[in-house]
Amino acid sequence: MAQVVQTLDDFGKPAWIAAMVLGFVLFWPVGLTILAYMLWSGRMNCGWHGGGRGRWESRFAERFGRARSRVEDEMRNFARGAYSSGNKAFDDYREATLKRLEEEEREFRSFLERLRQAKDKSEFDQFMSERRDRPAPSEGAV
Repeated sequence: MAQVVQTLDDFGKPAWIAAMVLGFVLFWPVGLTILAYMLWSGRMNCGWHGGGRGRWESRFAERFGRARSRVEDEMRNFARGAYSSGNKAFDDYREATLKRLEEEEREFRSFLERLRQAKDKSEFDQFMSERRDRPAPSEGAV
């Protein structure tokens, strides 16, 4: 098989095309297999392999980079609250609501902190009270 490939490579593209056409004439799956091999191996110098691969890769990378930067910009704007719905009244309402919710969150966290401190103080006071009420151990008892 390697010898056939080498022979066709020596004759160049016309030999590969002739082999593919002959493969289609004799039995179409053979011609399809040769065509797939020629494209996959880069023997036709088009598509992803051969001379055209770098062009395709750079084109894809450029488009992907532009799309990624657009998405990142939108996410940054949304995170900052700069994302606009297009309706000024709604944007003002959303901003006021978000500020109110942030203030309520701060107040709630402060409340939880005071609640934890009160619980800790209560548990400590209970511990100290039980400790004071406990009878002292006798000196002679073993």
